Amino acid sequence: MGTGNKHRSPFIIVLGTLIILISLSFVDTVFSWNGFTFKPMDVIAEIREAAPAKAKAPGKRKHPRKFKKDTVNIADSARLNQTDSTAQDEDIAPVNPFPSRDFTTYKGIINYFQPDYEQNGLQHFLDALLQLQHKKRGKVRIAYFGDSMIEGDLITMDLRDSLQTYFGGNGVGFVPITSVVSSFRTSIIHTYSSDWKDFHFKNDWPDTLLLGISGHSFEGEAGSWVKYRAVNRPHLNHFEKAQLLYSKINGNASVTVNNGTPLKLSGNYAVNMLNIPMAPKQTSLNMVFDMEPGNELYGMCFEGDSGIVLDNFSFRGISGIELGKLQPAMLKSLQAKRPYDLIVLHYGANVLFKPELTDYDWFARPMKRVIASLHETFPDASFLIVGTADKSYKKDGFYVTAPGVQPLITVQNEIAQEHGFAFWSLFNAMGGNGSMTKWVEADTSLANKDYTHFNARGARKVAGLLYKAIMDEYKQAEKY
Repeated sequence: MGTGNKHRSPFIIVLGTLIILISLSFVDTVFSWNGFTFKPMDVIAEIREAAPAKAKAPGKRKHPRKFKKDTVNIADSARLNQTDSTAQDEDIAPVNPFPSRDFTTYKGIINYFQPDYEQNGLQHFLDALLQLQHKKRGKVRIAYFGDSMIEGDLITMDLRDSLQTYFGGNGVGFVPITSVVSSFRTSIIHTYSSDWKDFHFKNDWPDTLLLGISGHSFEGEAGSWVKYRAVNRPHLNHFEKAQLLYSKINGNASVTVNNGTPLKLSGNYAVNMLNIPMAPKQTSLNMVFDMEPGNELYGMCFEGDSGIVLDNFSFRGISGIELGKLQPAMLKSLQAKRPYDLIVLHYGANVLFKPELTDYDWFARPMKRVIASLHETFPDASFLIVGTADKSYKKDGFYVTAPGVQPLITVQNEIAQEHGFAFWSLFNAMGGNGSMTKWVEADTSLANKDYTHFNARGARKVAGLLYKAIMDEYKQAEKY
């Protein structure tokens, strides 16, 4: 009598059940019976070959990791209500859920969002300020471009002082070799010899020459000199660090500082930098140059060991389009040595040369090209466009806001919006329609009788308004 199990029924039952379960694993069907629902089953899920992940689009820039309440999403808001079954697997751009701001009335800073750019609004700048405040970085640099509204360090002097008081810092920032406003600038005492050649936006220069970031390049002779002296103001009463910026050197060039040993200028970059030896609490620099023709200087930079650095790049009589004459090679070389975290573009007074002109297409088209080039050159910096101030003209015996003011602001806001920049309407902040007349005719006037430019008191007030707008954004960033 054999000892093996002659009954095959259990084996057949188990095998049949396994075949049925495997077969059901290939059927994506939901079964219902007598009120019960059976979901699709897959007993071989663990051994299936994983489907390859969907590749991201090449060249797509990162999306910002956070947004503030006043961030505006330019993309179609209908995307908020769309449902995409693949949404969890895609790199979907975050959509800001907060309402947009009306640039025609809002007095604060509007942060615009463009999903194609890594930096949006003031995101990078605010992150840099937070890092500075928490001792995670040494400096935050601001480049403030403008026309005669900021010449002589107007507006920027008081904005710099407020930011350095809060975040730390020392020094006036960039100062050119010569300047048409040196006699009335109060943030540094600046004198120079009369033999300097000044190549700039509005004159001719050799094809081989690169203009500096201020729109100027200076060529001296043997014995050409420049002197800088600190002033008795907070953050400006001594020099901590001083750096000379200059072009590629051809031949021999040197500088003697405070009757010391001559320092050789050398370098093959578009922008080269010489650190000037400084004594503790030094208050003056007397610099005498010995240079062969074809070598250009850009200017001096005065800053602290840490904190805020704010450079004033004013140029009288320009619209901002002239920034297109700056070579990307020069800007990139400078950015590699002194990287900017925020770039402010403050123009408009010279665009409003005809008060009743309302069509600014002649300005918008070239300015957009300039902005696109700057954005490409400084991809990691934040940009802030300051909308034009109010401007009044006399009509029927009364000073009223020029008809062209608001159309120009619309163009400036559009430029900020298209690039995901930040925008601040100075027109709104100073009071809107008719505000320039009020500032001029106040008992203590805040603007000049040309009904266009601020005086020192007005510039200080504008700086305070902009500082508040920036700090409102910073306080919001602190919460995240």
